[in-house]
Amino acid sequence: MTKNDTSLVVPDEIIMQKIYYIRNQKVMLDSDLAELYGVETRRLKEQVKRNKERFPERYMFELTQKEAEASRSQNATLKRGENIKYLPYAFTEHGVMMLSNVLKSKRAIEVSMRIIDVFIMLRETLANHTELRLEIEQIKRNFIITGGILS
Repeated sequence: MTKNDTSLVVPDEIIMQKIYYIRNQKVMLDSDLAELYGVETRRLKEQVKRNKERFPERYMFELTQKEAEASRSQNATLKRGENIKYLPYAFTEHGVMMLSNVLKSKRAIEVSMRIIDVFIMLRETLANHTELRLEIEQIKRNFIITGGILS
């Protein structure tokens, strides 16, 4: 891919590996998003700070020290003994959409759409698993009611 080639295919697996479950919601961290967008984390954070009104707490929040250390141990991004200089931001699905608006590059828009597609796919997968689990429970109940006789 040339430097000017802005078409980008990010495999779903790569995106899924960068989605974390923090504070009971699926989020992506600023450094992972910056990597996917092809910008420095510092630049991404600058744009967020300049557009703070677009990122309410339900779209983006700063991790606590404890959360940051837990995510660090999952990522192994820092070497042993290094400290986290700045606490990372965590972006929800809606925060990811807002990022594409403030970064404004074609790449950011394309990557954000892929990320949103993955969030939707994860939601649909969860819904399908829930439906399947409910069907299994119904079969179990019917089996118990009929005294274990399959018809």
